[in-house]
Amino acid sequence: MTNEEELIAERQRKRNDLISLGKTPYPYSFSPTHHTATILDKYQKLKTEEATKDEVSIAGRIVGLRRMGKVTFMHILDEKGKLQLYFKYDHIPSVYDTLKLLDMGDWIGVTGTIFKTKTGEVTINVSQYEVLCKSLRPLPEKWHGLKDIEQRYRKRYVDLVMNPEIRETFIKRTKIIDTIRQELNKRRFLEVETPILQAVYGGANAKPFKTHLNSLKMDVFMRISNELYLKRLIVGGFERVYEFAKDFRNEDIDRTHNPEFTQVEIYQAYADYHDMKEIVMDLYVAAAKVLHGKTTFEYDGHTIDVKKPWKSYTVVGALREFGKIDVDKMNDKELAKVCTQHKIEVKKGTTRGQLIQELFEELVEHQLIQPTFITHHPIESTPLCKPCREEPLSKNFIERFEPFICGMEIANAYSELNDPVLQRKLLEDQAKQLRAGSEEAHPMDEDFVQAIEYGMPPTGGVGIGIDRMTMILTNNTSIRDVIFFPFMKNE
Repeated sequence: MTNEEELIAERQRKRNDLISLGKTPYPYSFSPTHHTATILDKYQKLKTEEATKDEVSIAGRIVGLRRMGKVTFMHILDEKGKLQLYFKYDHIPSVYDTLKLLDMGDWIGVTGTIFKTKTGEVTINVSQYEVLCKSLRPLPEKWHGLKDIEQRYRKRYVDLVMNPEIRETFIKRTKIIDTIRQELNKRRFLEVETPILQAVYGGANAKPFKTHLNSLKMDVFMRISNELYLKRLIVGGFERVYEFAKDFRNEDIDRTHNPEFTQVEIYQAYADYHDMKEIVMDLYVAAAKVLHGKTTFEYDGHTIDVKKPWKSYTVVGALREFGKIDVDKMNDKELAKVCTQHKIEVKKGTTRGQLIQELFEELVEHQLIQPTFITHHPIESTPLCKPCREEPLSKNFIERFEPFICGMEIANAYSELNDPVLQRKLLEDQAKQLRAGSEEAHPMDEDFVQAIEYGMPPTGGVGIGIDRMTMILTNNTSIRDVIFFPFMKNE
């Protein structure tokens, strides 16, 4: 047997010994009166070796164990922190010997009184204890812990035990979501739910996951976006809606992408992309103040400030400012030559707008460190956005923005297209691209076009990535660090 198998066998024996003594190692419940942090906070001012008669009950996982004959010290970890326990044979003679059947990783519930040791540590003098769960698989070795990053992601449940400081990241993630919800509710937005399984996917340029609905004998798709359904609600008369959505895209996995991710999509009638800018800035400011008490914080070696207003450039203007390229002064041949020089593949049929977009992504994105809006994207970038209202931009560019922080796109917003004739044409063009082999083109959603034909008021919409927002506000540089269970290849 391997060393781990031997340890598991030994724990199995201890489990059986507990049962033979009439002590179930898996009781149904326990009633703690306190968390560790509450006790530490309340009794930290005790003098060394000062004892109280205050009785408390707590429960947690054993993460430290020191046996010294007729005295045993333990540390247990609960949701709020770690606390020392003191067991003395004289205090619990009838059950003291069963402590030898406990191991690191077991769950235990105790009752006792509070005192401070001669080393100054707040401790519970245990008068009663109960095994709540006998663990069979040993935790990683204490001094090395769970260091392998791949194993930390695969076994997040162990990671949370061995590296409890990472819990704070996920607590902050929940605070971010709560803050967004509160801010939108204050603005009279209604939280809604839309389908995850869709007969026709759309709302983004992305490759979907496909599955089959046996009952109806039809193929369906995991949504890549909830945009088209939220717009249907605007058509139906709701003026302000939002949804925290799990979306799924069958694409590359890297530092900022996971096949399953979370975003909040927000739609407001009688608004445009300028109004969406205000919402994005306000939500980032509110979340930063909740987490940091101010609008500045550290991310990846940079001091970021999300204070309003954020800088704003058009795609073409950003290329001029950061890429030192003026595409307005280039004809199509000259533009293609510049793209080739920067190792951007120029395929047959690639449009001028697509080349401009690729140049921007290659030359500019990584330079956008402080919060920056990039507006006026090429019209080819989406079929769901209104053309720019300024002439002569209206033929080639749209009223879309993407904000960036530290080179990372954090949201996507439009002045939403509500012209049913143009909408039908653009989606038909996308359907042609799909049939021609484009994996990211939109299929034709006839029902959505019909919804627009019933009439949708002027509308602004934005999708904000929750995972990336959490990365930035908690100074984590990988999306896997802010998702409890990121997708992993099979071992």
